Amino acid sequence: MNEKTLLDRAVAALTALGLDVRETEPPQKNAQLHADAWLRIGKGKGQVDYVVEAKRTLTPETLGAATMQLRHIANTASRAALLVTDYLTPPMAASLRDQQQQFADAAGNAYLEGPGLMVYVSGRKLQDKRMTPSAGKAHTLTGLKVTFALLCDPALASAPQRAIAAAAGVALGAIPAVLADLQQTGHLLVLAKHRRLNATKRLLDEWALTYARRLRAKTLQQTYNVIDFDGWKTWPLDLPRERWGAEPAANLLVNYLTPGVLTIYADKIPPRLLIEKRMTPARGVEAGGRVVEWRKPFWGNVSAAARPDTVNPVLVYADLLATGDARCIETAQLVYDEYLARLFPAA
Repeated sequence: MNEKTLLDRAVAALTALGLDVRETEPPQKNAQLHADAWLRIGKGKGQVDYVVEAKRTLTPETLGAATMQLRHIANTASRAALLVTDYLTPPMAASLRDQQQQFADAAGNAYLEGPGLMVYVSGRKLQDKRMTPSAGKAHTLTGLKVTFALLCDPALASAPQRAIAAAAGVALGAIPAVLADLQQTGHLLVLAKHRRLNATKRLLDEWALTYARRLRAKTLQQTYNVIDFDGWKTWPLDLPRERWGAEPAANLLVNYLTPGVLTIYADKIPPRLLIEKRMTPARGVEAGGRVVEWRKPFWGNVSAAARPDTVNPVLVYADLLATGDARCIETAQLVYDEYLARLFPAA
C-alpha cells in the first residue's frame, strides 16, 4: 500500500468518526517542505490545520524515530503534525498521546487535539492487513549499512565505491544499486560525476526508523545479568574493539541519562569481563532492565565515534529512539543537538 492509498483510508476513517476532512494548500513559506499532505480536520468551528506525514507498518521500536520526524516537520511548518499510519496498537496509541503526538490510522484509531477539537479513539482493529511496505535498495540490510557509513562520514560519498564498500563492510557489487536508490530519493546528489550526500535530518531520521525495523534486532547477541551495574564507567573495555552504545554512550556524550540497560558493541564479550562481572544470561522478566546487552557491530572500517569509548552518535541517536522510552527520546534530541545538528540540519 502506497502513501496515497494509506492517506485515503485514514481520511475515510476520520470521516466515519463524523469529522470534516479536506485538503489544503501548503503555506507559501512551506512550499518546499516535503510533506505527504496538508489537511484541515474538525467539526463545526473547531478546525485544525495539519501537516501530514504517512508512515507504514510502525512498531514500538520504530515509533521513536517516527515521532522525532514529526517533531521536525511540525517545527519547520509551524503547525501541528499529524502521523498517519496503517495501524497502531493501544499501547502505541497511548505512548503517542503521552508525547502529545497526534495521529490517525486506517483502522479508525485517532488522537486529535486543538482549539475546539478533541478526539481520542484506541483499540479498533485493522480489518485489511495487506499493507507490507515496499523497500528500495537503501532500505535493505546492505543498504542500511552503506547509508550508515555515509552518515558517519558524509565526505565518503565522493570516495571510490571500493572505499564505500570497505567502510560499510559490504560487498563491492552491492554499492551501485544502493547509491542509485539514494540518488533517486534525493539523498545523494550527483553533479558532473561528483557525488555529495544530501545530509539532512530527514535522511538521518529515515535511516533511524528503518534501522529499528530491519537491522537492530539482528545485532543483539545476548543479554546478561551482572554485578556492579552502577560501576559501569570503571569497566575495563578493550578500546576500540569494545564500545559503549545506546544509553551508556548517551550518558558519556551528553551527561544526561542514567542507563537502565548497558549496551556494549563488540564482536564478542571478553571472558575476563564475563568472569570479573559475573555475567550470567538473562532470561524472561530478568531482561526488563539493569542488564547488559551485547550487540555485534555491523559496519566496516568507517570512523566509529566522536570519542574512543562510544559508537558513533548516529547510532547512539538511533538506538535511543528505538527504545520508545520518553526519556531516551528526549536524550536522543540532546545527542542530535550537540553532535549531529551541524551535519544534518533540520531545515
